[in-house]
Amino acid sequence: MTVARIDDMGDRLIVRATNPARRNALSPDYYAVLSDALARAQDPRIAAVILHGEGYFCAGGDLSQLQTRRDLPADARRDRIEALHDLIRGIRTCPAPVIAAVEGGAAGAGASIAFACDLIVSDRAATFSAAYVRAGLVPDGGLTASLARLVPRATLMRMALLGEPVEALRLHELGALSDLADRADVLPVAMALADRLAHGPARAQRVIKALVRDAYDADTAAQMDAERDAMTHAISAPEAAEGIAAFLEKRRPDFAASRKAP
Repeated sequence: MTVARIDDMGDRLIVRATNPARRNALSPDYYAVLSDALARAQDPRIAAVILHGEGYFCAGGDLSQLQTRRDLPADARRDRIEALHDLIRGIRTCPAPVIAAVEGGAAGAGASIAFACDLIVSDRAATFSAAYVRAGLVPDGGLTASLARLVPRATLMRMALLGEPVEALRLHELGALSDLADRADVLPVAMALADRLAHGPARAQRVIKALVRDAYDADTAAQMDAERDAMTHAISAPEAAEGIAAFLEKRRPDFAASRKAP
């Protein structure tokens, strides 16, 4: 049974996890489908990639599968974890913005995937957890790195050391989530964000994503150099010509037309 698929909407890709009975636990199908979507998003026509789990975003790794891995050699165990890390890196380095549409909640590696995204639209009743400790395990998928940038240390420690879930409302207050919605509206709100991206300057948006991603790890001087170089190229691009003209002429810019310019 296939438990994930890509819906190609022309200017966006929706990666759908379709195994609500298992709370969309990670599977080889999901890895393959998400990897395919991230590869397709190299195409400049893709304005956004939306990750959505039916009923529940993702419960992370399937503990029954983890049980079978305990007897594998260390190198084999490391390779399985590295496959998850490759997905996280793929989300972070994907040129198109990636939006998580979180229904129900996200746990473990599912939370790692959600927090690697550029925008997170969450069900206001959702919870997020990093409860590896309850199974005698530790976080992976870059979860501690992501949460350390998003929430206070005490919150992260309670999540990781005590396995306590955090409500979406609290995470939104902390600025870790971009939008809250009722569960039925989570995907429509994510689609509305994708619409806004689709009508914006695609090249500039992709550069902005890369600048923001790298800003967390770069020193100020290096980041300013990156911004200087990016702006040097942006000023001469067709998008800037259209955007500046529209501002001066007091009209809405038509970036779709500028994308067709040589």
